[in-house]
Amino acid sequence: MVQTSSTLSIPQTGQVPCHVAIIMDGNGRWATKRHLPRTAGHVRGVQAVRRAVEACGHRGVRYLTLFAFSSENWRRPAHEVSVLMRLFIRTLEKEVDKLIAQGVCLRIVGDLSAFDAKLQDLIREAERKTAGQTTLTLTIAANYGGRWDILQAAQALLRDHPELSAHPEHLDEAALTSRLAMAYAPEPDLFIRTGGEQRISNFLIWQLAYAELYFTDCFWPDFGAVEIDQAFAWYRDRERRFGRTSEQLRSPA
Repeated sequence: MVQTSSTLSIPQTGQVPCHVAIIMDGNGRWATKRHLPRTAGHVRGVQAVRRAVEACGHRGVRYLTLFAFSSENWRRPAHEVSVLMRLFIRTLEKEVDKLIAQGVCLRIVGDLSAFDAKLQDLIREAERKTAGQTTLTLTIAANYGGRWDILQAAQALLRDHPELSAHPEHLDEAALTSRLAMAYAPEPDLFIRTGGEQRISNFLIWQLAYAELYFTDCFWPDFGAVEIDQAFAWYRDRERRFGRTSEQLRSPA
């Protein structure tokens, strides 16, 4: 089902965010503080992913999206990128059965053509095996960038409707939204970034238009259920107006 944009209609909200999106930042700095190689932080970060999936599933979150590898991360040292790719493969090989047991449907979004054939095959197989699960949809953004997402959506739209090049006035937001990589999911209610940085770093830049943005100094390997509860408590105190006034929210009409 294609989801509606929050700039076109007011989404339903609740005490627990339906969709949580996380930039898992601070793995390298966590390791450096402990005089370990940066890659040790990425290995430990997998444990935090397990904790986040379990905690979100238990709290009623329906969609969890994790930024695992951005299109800009190829700029990192070759050895670190190589370790990340091997870790991705190993995690897919080991974790799929655990996801099925938890009722988790796995989706991978991004320009997957840059990955080697083995990794692409593992991604397709993991998605196939978990496709029937309904408790939580876990999306991993890999070789993903928000600008790439908008560009590929526009390209797909023009391929499907070449007449739009002559009549751009017929292009609307709904048509573009339906071709974004995560058209199957509602827009995030809550965005979390660990590690102390306060930016969205080309992550879901279309979809985060009305998300609540939560930043924490906690490094990703230390992030768990307690930190998720803290973020959710902060979220519950937010007034989600979507362009309306506070008075309108308080009015029964």
